[in-house]
Amino acid sequence: MARMEPIQVDAPDLKEAIRGKYDAIAPRYDWVLGLPEWLGLRRLRRDLLRTARGRVLEVAVGTGRNLAHYPRGCELTGVDFSPEMMEQAARRARHLRRPVELRLMDAEALDFPDASFDTVVCTLAACTFPHPITAFREMGRVLRPDGRVLVLEHGFSDRPWLRRWQLGRVERQFQWLGCRWDREPHLIAQQGGLELLELRRMLLGVLYRMVLRRGAG
Repeated sequence: MARMEPIQVDAPDLKEAIRGKYDAIAPRYDWVLGLPEWLGLRRLRRDLLRTARGRVLEVAVGTGRNLAHYPRGCELTGVDFSPEMMEQAARRARHLRRPVELRLMDAEALDFPDASFDTVVCTLAACTFPHPITAFREMGRVLRPDGRVLVLEHGFSDRPWLRRWQLGRVERQFQWLGCRWDREPHLIAQQGGLELLELRRMLLGVLYRMVLRRGAG
């Protein structure tokens, strides 16, 4: 098992540093998320993904926590840039007997033609992307004109006192978990060319549930 090392913000190759972090944490990632899943995250995944349809792309599939929640009629493709996380996802897919094509791929450079998918999904992963606007732009590019992007993400709270607390711990959070909680995902998605159809904020405004579509531009 790879050793867990803090990510340095000024690392020469930040993306590679983040990949290394997730390769290292992959065998125990589900254990880390165990309590949040039990406290309601599993239900939020299920409620969001029940609207997925057709050909579905999950960006940053991780260990495959979402695979059990897709409607049976969906044709699933999952991508991630961590080989170790992908291995965990493959094991879960076999256990669930859920057909899914898994491909090693960078969310900021999706190797798919334009307008390839009816639904694009990203949950609790955009916080790790070094260039999230680029990633959301890619999600919109591979989405069909009538498709939807489904997102569950954490970020800056809308409560001033909690934002101050988050700000004081941004760098520590990033170094040890590889994610940034000083972002506002709905604004980043819009900067990436997506149009916001639904936004619900939960858990003191920290958790964002979003439904988006391709922008008119």
